[in-house]
Amino acid sequence: MSSSQLLVSRPGAPSDGVLLLSLNRPDRRNAITAEMYGAMADALAEAAADPTARVVVITGEGPHFTSGNDLLDFQEAPPSLDDDSPVIRFLHAIATFPKPLMAAVEGAAVGVGTTLLLHCDLVVVSESAKLRMPFVSLALVPEAGASLLLPRLVGHQKAAELLLLSETLTGAEAHRLGLAARCVAEGEALQAALALALRVADQPLGSLILTKDLLRRPLRAELEAVMRAEGALFFERLGTPEAAEAFTAFFERRKPNFRGLEG
Repeated sequence: MSSSQLLVSRPGAPSDGVLLLSLNRPDRRNAITAEMYGAMADALAEAAADPTARVVVITGEGPHFTSGNDLLDFQEAPPSLDDDSPVIRFLHAIATFPKPLMAAVEGAAVGVGTTLLLHCDLVVVSESAKLRMPFVSLALVPEAGASLLLPRLVGHQKAAELLLLSETLTGAEAHRLGLAARCVAEGEALQAALALALRVADQPLGSLILTKDLLRRPLRAELEAVMRAEGALFFERLGTPEAAEAFTAFFERRKPNFRGLEG
């Protein structure tokens, strides 16, 4: 699926082996629509099969990585748990992508904008980036395997703080916690990520694929089960009074009131 909302490019020479996927809705802080999920899933599938694509880098056009799901699009066309739905296809694609997957993060990285980073092998953030997973504050639950992957990276206590309170991390804090491999000055994340991607692309592809497989293999079966459980609970939560209040409050730009509501 091609989309003007996702730019697919080769930032250097085709022989460099680096493929860049750029979320392209800067006027909406790159909020992700169903169309964009489908386009990203397609691009990753094509890159996995393309021997000239050795490394994939995900970034956002403009000053922000992504503000997460486009909630209006989300409400108008609720996603499903079907394996062929754009969201599920994308989550499966990032969880199973066989080649090195990277991200360059500036500005906001909200919701899936942070959880997708947990599937990246190398992440470069600007020190002023803002990472946040506001699932609980939207009366939802984590997705993309975050409930498994995040505690493994930062420990249970920090993961609980970030998820239960929807706390925001700066890029510098994310780097200190191990959520990013590099932290650079504001405006330099993409340049630094592409330089790192070129270094990775110079390595033998067979060894890159096997090493990534070895790194990810211990969690593979558990991750698939957790992602399915998260997905079922996420979609169940969308139909609750708490979620209705959270979404209404978001669009009315007010603080939600969950007191007295049934879960």
